[in-house]
Amino acid sequence: MNDARPLWKDPAVPAQIRIADLISLMTLPEKIAQLGSYWDLAKEREGVDTGTPDGQVAPDGQVAPDAFTGGAEPLALLEVGAHGIGHLTRVFGTRPVAVGKGIAELNESQEFLVNRTRLGIPAIAHEECLAGLTALGATAYPVPPAWGATFNPELVERIGNAIGSDMAALGVHQGLSPLLDVARDYRWGRVEETVGEDPYLVGMIGTAYVKGLESAGIVATLKHFAAYPASKSARNHAPVSMGKRELEDVMLPPFEMAVRLGGARAVMNSYTDIDGVPVGASHELLTEILRDRWGFAGTVVSDYWTYPFLHTMHKVAPDLGTAAAMAISAGLDIELPDTTATSALQPLVESGAVPIEIIDTALTRVLRLKLELGLLDEGWSSKSADPAAIDLDSPANRALAREAAEESIIVLANDGILPIAAAPAKIAVLGPVAGEPRSLFGCYSFPNHILSRYAASSLGIEAQSVLDAIKEAFAASEVTYQQAVDFGAVDTAGIPAAVQAAKAADLVFLTVGDIAGLFARGTSGEGCDVETLELPGSQADLVDAVLDAGTPTVLVLVTGRPYALGRYADRAKAIVQAFMPGEEGAGAIARVLTGAVNPSGRTPLGIPNHVGGQPSTYLGAPLAQQSNGISNLDPTPLFPFGHGLSYTSFDYSRLELSTDSIANDGELTVSFTLKNTGARAGAEVAQLYLHDEYAQVTRPVKVLIGFARVELAAGESKQVSFSVHADRTSFTGLAGRRIVEPGDFALWVGRSAADLPLTAKFAIVGAVREVAEGRVLVTPVEVG
Repeated sequence: MNDARPLWKDPAVPAQIRIADLISLMTLPEKIAQLGSYWDLAKEREGVDTGTPDGQVAPDGQVAPDAFTGGAEPLALLEVGAHGIGHLTRVFGTRPVAVGKGIAELNESQEFLVNRTRLGIPAIAHEECLAGLTALGATAYPVPPAWGATFNPELVERIGNAIGSDMAALGVHQGLSPLLDVARDYRWGRVEETVGEDPYLVGMIGTAYVKGLESAGIVATLKHFAAYPASKSARNHAPVSMGKRELEDVMLPPFEMAVRLGGARAVMNSYTDIDGVPVGASHELLTEILRDRWGFAGTVVSDYWTYPFLHTMHKVAPDLGTAAAMAISAGLDIELPDTTATSALQPLVESGAVPIEIIDTALTRVLRLKLELGLLDEGWSSKSADPAAIDLDSPANRALAREAAEESIIVLANDGILPIAAAPAKIAVLGPVAGEPRSLFGCYSFPNHILSRYAASSLGIEAQSVLDAIKEAFAASEVTYQQAVDFGAVDTAGIPAAVQAAKAADLVFLTVGDIAGLFARGTSGEGCDVETLELPGSQADLVDAVLDAGTPTVLVLVTGRPYALGRYADRAKAIVQAFMPGEEGAGAIARVLTGAVNPSGRTPLGIPNHVGGQPSTYLGAPLAQQSNGISNLDPTPLFPFGHGLSYTSFDYSRLELSTDSIANDGELTVSFTLKNTGARAGAEVAQLYLHDEYAQVTRPVKVLIGFARVELAAGESKQVSFSVHADRTSFTGLAGRRIVEPGDFALWVGRSAADLPLTAKFAIVGAVREVAEGRVLVTPVEVG
């Protein structure tokens, strides 16, 4: 060992010793500095079109930085980071910055921290990566509901690896994704960021994304822990009223899966309060459940401005310093995106009001992660590839985005008009989606998240519009286009011209849906919650008028949430649903329409029949299902969870169980044959549901416990086998603890939550068993 080298910089020394040595050398200001972050807000404001209502990344008056800085000019890293800093916030994702310039700015910040602070500790650089890296020129993949629609974890893991590899090439260390919130109310604006409404699907897809990011060396961040999507009236940040059972059985499993099975190294808290306790101050969630029960050893970062929210919004802390102390005591480690509250900690620690041990505990976790990333090694330098060699939207990325988009497109209804083999003479393309490529992206994709705030901007990437894709796919047809209405505006003036165009055509593609934005600047996205599930603006009027025109019409939806389609279903010849399918989405939609792609997407969220079909998902107990006259409101969806049509047909047969009873810790095998009975190759998503006949508490009528995406050639058959452990029947019992309860169960197999042609029963025998931590979380499947 080189004696001149500090102990904490020596990779040969055990981690615990290195961290303890470094902490022993740190002053109080240096310790506190590692628990905060730096965001260059001067750069955040560069070039923003102040003549538009679009403001900063965060909304004015709610979480805008000025609310906590008093409108003061943003501070430079020289001032904020004089004692070091924990994180650097969104160097690439704050404004349009070319790769080379972004790398230079990141390197400059790291060099300042290494060479001009006393200890020279580099920062962790984090970026958003919900549906691709949120950076200029980076691939915009489909949004998470589209990932859910693929039912393909392996594909999502490859997407995660590709995104992570691009981030690592830039010198970024941590990605603020995936979002593991289970959708509960489709009116919530951030449904477009969720994988879907089922915890097992969310957990499987989310864990795959975590594995992909982590395999590229990027720290995955699970968010928003927990219960964020269950806010009252689907309002962003609104309180959550939820019992322990729903929290444990619906909200927490995806996070547990990603921690235990995915190896996630970071978690981000939810903004909400649950039964009056803000998550950012919840020791039960952030320490007792996450760390003590699940064994999570990584860092917990705050969602932006969570610390000051405890003072300004939740009103549980009288000042910023107390807010920071509450958050850190609960189990948060890093304040993002800045040091608004942590900067007020020092006098509280010096006075003894806040024990130094609380600071040291969080600091240890932050330094452990920095050590894992190599940031504490002697001779570390900011790592990035040659900017000239970095292509954030490479051909390989685009091929992956295309694969994901094609697998995600869902044909909801089809009277036989699809696929369109013979091009009609005249096609009318109508509606706002077709002419606006931005409709293909979510609110955290760079074109919508950042570029939409600039007066003159491009998408930053190549992305075909749906209109151009249709023109290309139907080159022999005469194609006319009428936008007719805007996305969110109430204005019907353009509808008559659209109706005339429809009447003059042989076929209509009617394209409606969402434009994503932040905080009321879109029809979907963060802070873009809705009152009902009617199509936004005047789009419902457009659909009614065009369908009444009588020309055969294919309704194409590109949305961030499900909308109520019951009033259109019997008039449209076909309905196609795409959940913001990304930069390759337009071509994917066109190829599904022509039949070049056989659709295989399945609904990760049910499609409501009527506009008041919320709050409800398929995970309902008996009284949440069809009311049988008890109520005049029928919550049955128009298209159920897991639904989707193909251009071929599949048959399910020969269901067999390996046994008709198992012990309370036993296992059985469920096998069946799946055959492609059609004339072309296709993929079927076989789904396995559990039904608990009777339980000590009310249970959902059915719960997805397994699925398999199966590729089959025409006429081909394969056997699908699931291994079901007794733990997969467990739930939170009357005493508030997870149990396996003896009794009778049914297993249902089929193509959606409402189309289950195969059923078999089995029993669990023995006593009630309390399930220890580390239970079986997955139902393994073999296809052959």
